[in-house]
Amino acid sequence: MKPLVSVVIPVYNGTNFLKEAIESVFAQTFTDYEILVVDDGSTDGTWDLIQSYGPRVRGLHKENGGVASALNLGIREMRGTYFAWLSHDDLWLPEKLARQVELLKSNPQFRACYTD
Repeated sequence: MKPLVSVVIPVYNGTNFLKEAIESVFAQTFTDYEILVVDDGSTDGTWDLIQSYGPRVRGLHKENGGVASALNLGIREMRGTYFAWLSHDDLWLPEKLARQVELLKSNPQFRACYTD
């Protein structure tokens, strides 16, 4: 089944923060999402960390090319209607996705929204 939101997390050598970022997505009150983590050619244990989540996280691995190229790969591979970008060293509050999806559904004239 197609998820409503695709959460794309580009990462390069992110073992120090990536787990917390992913866990902040799992803590969302809104649950109709997929998580794509794009490993941008990491040389640390990032790929192993991504794989440790099994099917709950879809990992994509690419040669290092920078955050924009990793993000673009995630966007090309996403299955959701909405796209949400989470940096690997950032966290989301539990109601972030619910509030943004509600705003977009209630205001079809809006094509995008973002937060601080």
